[in-house]
Amino acid sequence: MPAKDLYHNTVRTALIKDDWTITDDPFKLRVGRRSIYVDLGAKKLFAAEKQGRKIAVEIKSFLDPSPVSELEKALGQYDLYSLIMEDEDPERVLYLALSNIIFEGFFSE
Repeated sequence: MPAKDLYHNTVRTALIKDDWTITDDPFKLRVGRRSIYVDLGAKKLFAAEKQGRKIAVEIKSFLDPSPVSELEKALGQYDLYSLIMEDEDPERVLYLALSNIIFEGFFSE
């Protein structure tokens, strides 16, 4: 099992408070005989649609001294997971979760 990011429980709690049901913690993807893991899988039912939305969330803490290195790793994972999900679970949308500090600081550059 992969290690959980610093903000894992915070993101999980936020999703639950927004009426998402956590379906997978972590969300397992298969690549040939290998497994890789997105941090969370969730679904949300909408009565009007009589069906739900499914998401996967990759959580990144950006704790490395080099935010550029962290960004490279995060984007690499995001791209890889997106490609695999296109085949395995095309209705599921992938999101990248990160802290407001990183988003408003590093990402605003």
